[in-house]
Amino acid sequence: MQYTIQALSRLSGVTTRALRWYDKIGLLKPSGRTEGGYRLYGPAEVDRLQDILYYRALGVELAQVKGFLDNPSFDRLAVLRGHLAALEAEQERIQRLIQSVKETIFTQERNEIMSDEKKFEAFKRQFVEEKERLYGAESREKYGDAEVNASNARVMGVTLEQFQEYERLGQEILDKLSAAVSSGADPAGETGKELADLHRRWLTIMGDKYDVQRHRGIAELYVQDKRFIAYYDRERSGCAQFLRDAVACWVK
Repeated sequence: MQYTIQALSRLSGVTTRALRWYDKIGLLKPSGRTEGGYRLYGPAEVDRLQDILYYRALGVELAQVKGFLDNPSFDRLAVLRGHLAALEAEQERIQRLIQSVKETIFTQERNEIMSDEKKFEAFKRQFVEEKERLYGAESREKYGDAEVNASNARVMGVTLEQFQEYERLGQEILDKLSAAVSSGADPAGETGKELADLHRRWLTIMGDKYDVQRHRGIAELYVQDKRFIAYYDRERSGCAQFLRDAVACWVK
């Protein structure tokens, strides 16, 4: 069966304007045209649009979606299983959030105070959920669902002291990066070595096994992904680049 752009819009809920944009950027090309020049979409295009919508629901940007779908090694069944796992995780997240709100309402109604342990559990869940929202799709694509799920489970198992140390080290890295860039320090010098060591400790404090190549790969992302650049350069430009260069120099 073939669909006109209007019919596909009604079927999918995607506006005709968005479908035209997808065509323009090469994300979703029509299979053909009518004699009058109107776009036509067949079963393959319907499947591809479904894949696009799954990725978009997970917060993946259009440019990345195109890269995933155009990759010759793209395995639709494997990706769909990954989407299912992510959606089930989101379902669990919402259910936990509902339960947390219910508990909070219950304690408020009984004029009780939620224990610090429960507050910390809720905070860890929020941390994991935010990480999943921001980086989950890419992490699962690169490392697989099992490794990402195991990493999330390790976060849920940390103590309050470990989490506080994680937060403290993260802030120390930001402060030392800002000072290093401000003073014109050399990433290949002692300051760079100190920051590379701090970053290694920060990466493993949640219980993740240390891996040199993964450490270097994460640091490379800091200068490739605008989200990381915005995080590290929020106070002073050049911090993400300094950290990447320090890790490249000292982590071998």
